Order: sequence, then structure tokens, then C-alpha cells
Amino acid sequence: MTLRVAVVGGSIGGITSALLLRDLGCDVQVYERSRSELDARGAGIAVLDATVRYFAERGGVDPDGFCSRTSAIRYLWPDGSCRHRIDHGYRFSSWNAIYRELLALLDADRYHLGREMTGFTAGDAGARVAFADGATEDVDLLVAADGINSITRDALFPGATSRYAGYVAYRGTLPEGELTAATFAALRDAITYQVITDSHILVYPIPGPGGTTVPGERLANFVWYRNVAEGAALDRLLAGRDGQERRVSVPPGMLADAAVDEFRATARRELAPPIAEVVAGAEQPFVQAVYDIEVPAMTSGRVLVLGDAAFAVRPHAAAGTAKAADDAWALADALRDHGVVDGGDVTAALEAWEQGRLAVGRRLLERCRDIGRRSQVDNAWDPADPTLIFGLHGPGR
Repeated sequence: MTLRVAVVGGSIGGITSALLLRDLGCDVQVYERSRSELDARGAGIAVLDATVRYFAERGGVDPDGFCSRTSAIRYLWPDGSCRHRIDHGYRFSSWNAIYRELLALLDADRYHLGREMTGFTAGDAGARVAFADGATEDVDLLVAADGINSITRDALFPGATSRYAGYVAYRGTLPEGELTAATFAALRDAITYQVITDSHILVYPIPGPGGTTVPGERLANFVWYRNVAEGAALDRLLAGRDGQERRVSVPPGMLADAAVDEFRATARRELAPPIAEVVAGAEQPFVQAVYDIEVPAMTSGRVLVLGDAAFAVRPHAAAGTAKAADDAWALADALRDHGVVDGGDVTAALEAWEQGRLAVGRRLLERCRDIGRRSQVDNAWDPADPTLIFGLHGPGR
């Protein structure tokens, strides 16, 4: 029998899972609660190999078509002079660009928008998925890629820890065409950092409108980690200009004027001139609170969680999307190795997958906590420290 799989959550991890399980011979359907294609609000991401592995090995798509490249890591002093430089290449893109390219490789009739899962019941032989429209689907395997606010995780592991890290990430972009010539020259070919007391910021180029990766037509993307005390201060920041209660993020254009004025003034006062120019010039900055989420397990019967639905890690290793994709590859490998599409033992496959993925998630979580602690609390960030290199399985890996 063909293995029937429901993937809940149509983000990068969900689509990658669907593509790999489809290729394995499963009958895969993706259910996304949004009624329109997803939009990550312009967020830039560092692109590790796992994130684009499907394109390279099976998709026939060159990632350089939607990724920008840099050749150096550079740290600046407050006056803009170079504090430290390392020759090290990275790729960068936007979440939206990778999502669109992955979605184009998935059969349109497998991707269902406006299908919100409201609950599920699981048994030894499969799961029944219930949707907001009253429909149900019976499947052999439920793959939950429903993100940081996963209702699947909440149902399976209600004691799973979710802890605010004590700081937020201010984010935004500015077209390279709006930069002064000096700033463009300083930032165009590097990921540029500045470390300040209890904080750090990084700037890097990502594809511009329409996905262009031509220097001068891209976007300068910044991520600035700033400590915000839990409680009234965090609640006030996340409430935005409309006063809405939020837990995770404030979308572009919704930050309160006072918050925008404060962080722009701080940028001009404390940041190196090229970095300050990008931060102060971004028209619609937004904020994401940084959380750690850890699960005690990743499977229960024929239901599993992957990506941010299992481990949500701080962004310092640039491995969030890579981990979700790597979870998906490992799942496909486990199902294949156990001959599941030919009637093999699904439970044994999931047990083998879970053991390896728990180890990966826990190592990455601890590594990112350590980096965040050095930056935001201990002020022990050393630009020459090789452990700060991005990577999923370790620095540069």
C-alpha cells in the first residue's frame, strides 16, 4: 500500500518534507492554514547547505540564482574602521525566495491553502486529522511542521519548555541603491558585525525585488539583538502601534513610533556609520522575540514534529531553516532504510529517526544558547573565535 502522509504546515520544512516523501513514493498532501501563499515579511536568512540540498541534488535549480554570496566576515569598531576580518564565504537569501523556489517544485494539487488543522487523534496505525472546515483525513503518518506555535507539539508534549531568551531581534532592509557609495563599498562583499555592550548586530546582502542578486540591486539586511526585560517592557514593545497582544513578533509597519525613534537614535549614537545608515534608513523595521523551545521527544505513534515545531533555536548559528530541511532528509532516509513504502516497520523507522534528531536539536540548542549568553550577558564575544562560524552540526558544518 502507498503510505498516506499529511504534512501540516506549508513552510520550508513542510515543503521539503513533502518533496522528499513524494520522491520516496508516498501519497503526500500539505495542509497550510493560511489562505494565501506565505510571506516572511522580508526576513533575510543565511543559507546553509541543508537548506538548498534539494535544489542541488534533485530540483535541477542553481541556488546561486536566488542567493547572494559574500567572501568575508568583517567586524567594525564604532568609528567604522575594521576591527577584525576573516576570509570566509557565506550564501544569503530571503525566506520568501527559498519558499517560492521550493513551492514551484511541488505538484500544485498536493499543496492546500486555507486548511487549518484544529486537532488530531492518533493510533498505532495512523492518525485522523481534523480541520477547521469540519473535514477529516485519515492518514498513515502525520508530519507536523507547524512552526514555533505548533498545536501538535502542545498536544503531544504539553510540558515542553518555551523560554524567552531575554532579548529580541530588530530586523529590516534597505535597498543597496539607497546607500551612499562609501557604505555600499564597505558592506557589499561581507557579512558585517559590530559588537557593543550587551548586544551585537550583523548586516548582509540578500536578493532584492524580483529575486535579483546583482550587487547594487539587492537589499542590505540587518539583524540587531537587543536585550528587553521580560514583563512590561517586552509586552509594551510587542504591542506595537495598535496595542494588540503579541507573543513572538511585531510585523513591518506596526512598531510603535516611540520604539522606532528610540532604536534609530541609538543606532546613530552607538553603531558604526555604515551599519547605522542601514538601520536608520530601513522604512519598516520589525521585531521578533527570541525563544528557546525544546521537546522531550519528537514522535508519538504515527505523529511526529520537526523543525521549529520541535526545537526552536536562537538564530546565532543561522541553522533554523537548515535544521528543518535536515530533519526532513533524515526522515526520508529512515523510512527508506526500513523499507516502509514496501510494507516495512513505520514505528521502527520513526524511532531511529527520533534518536538522531533529538541529538542534533539538543546540541544546536545548547550551542546557540552559549553564543547568545556570550553576546547579550557576558560580553565575552571574541571576533576571532572560530566557534562563531555558522553551521548546523557545528561551526562551518
